[in-house]
Amino acid sequence: MRALVDVRPAVPSDLPLLAKLAVAARHESATGAQLCAADEERLVKQLAALTAVPGGAIRVAVHEDEPVGFLLVRVLEPNVFSDERSVYIEALYVAEHFRRRGAGHALLTAAGDLADSVGALDVYSVPLPGSRGVQRFLARLGFAPAAGHRTVPTAVLQRKLVAENGGSRRQVRGIEDLIARRRKARIETNSGPVDLRAFQASLVVPQETPPATPVAPSSLGSEHQAG
Repeated sequence: MRALVDVRPAVPSDLPLLAKLAVAARHESATGAQLCAADEERLVKQLAALTAVPGGAIRVAVHEDEPVGFLLVRVLEPNVFSDERSVYIEALYVAEHFRRRGAGHALLTAAGDLADSVGALDVYSVPLPGSRGVQRFLARLGFAPAAGHRTVPTAVLQRKLVAENGGSRRQVRGIEDLIARRRKARIETNSGPVDLRAFQASLVVPQETPPATPVAPSSLGSEHQAG
């Protein structure tokens, strides 16, 4: 049975509890020592540092005021190697006692919504080493292997999340809409809208104004009297 799970941005008071969840993830992983530190105080500092990284954010899955999972995510901006913005999931974890109750779907829905809001066409993820359950979960939602990572088009992820939730969420935008919005934002950001009216006016050859017809003094006088 799915429980009511709320996903929200992390606040400073969440970090000690998230550090405990991170330590639990370390114990589950076959390569836990490479995953994170075992010192919870040190983990709190590291989690805080992530929020200071450009594009870095933490999302928390909460059930009845208890954090039951978290998502470490970053928005990667275009660079010299790519002109596309992407969303990168650094960690996705749900407490063992709260799995198969909708927390993982809620966290990935938050990732998909974030990607949609910034115009990112793809979502990348690094599954916990040795965690077959997470890898199967990501594969079911469309993530495919990509050089040690998993990646899925944003639109595919949102469609599959809607399908697994029985279509209860709003219909997501298509991939064509995402591409159009990304291109529009990139063009306006790089060059800005161009007003060619002044340039076009400079190309028009001005016509010579015909000389004014002299007015006889008598005409001026009669016009003045008529007025």
